[in-house]
Amino acid sequence: MPRKMPPRSLWSFPMVRFPFSLLEEDEEGWMENFSEPSGLSVSEDENQVYIEAAVPGLKPEEIEMTFDKGIVWIKGEKKEEAGDKNKKFYRKALSTFSYRIAVPGNIDESKHPEAVCKNGILRVIFSKTTKTQPKKIAIKEL
Repeated sequence: MPRKMPPRSLWSFPMVRFPFSLLEEDEEGWMENFSEPSGLSVSEDENQVYIEAAVPGLKPEEIEMTFDKGIVWIKGEKKEEAGDKNKKFYRKALSTFSYRIAVPGNIDESKHPEAVCKNGILRVIFSKTTKTQPKKIAIKEL
């Protein structure tokens, strides 16, 4: 007896193509593409570490940022404004975000980081400490 095909509604879903270049074994760092949060940039130079985060449409008082044990956590939410009660909204865009990232380098925790928000970009600057040399420890024989 010939086998019947399932109803068209079960097999007519859109096909999703997986990027096969991600599966090549010799390509290093392919997992990084999935772990990086979009809208976040981290860079450094000799004296400072820079973090830039996209915070579209938010004022500085709507953003919460903490730094503890080398981790920066930036959170924000665009709250619904009291608008015209005569309008009927079918969809209203609200934005929330949360970035959590380890700050690279030797950060000088005695200096407070500088944070500035301009044109939807939050820029945080951390000062680095001078590089310390490892201390040699003398070992005594018992």
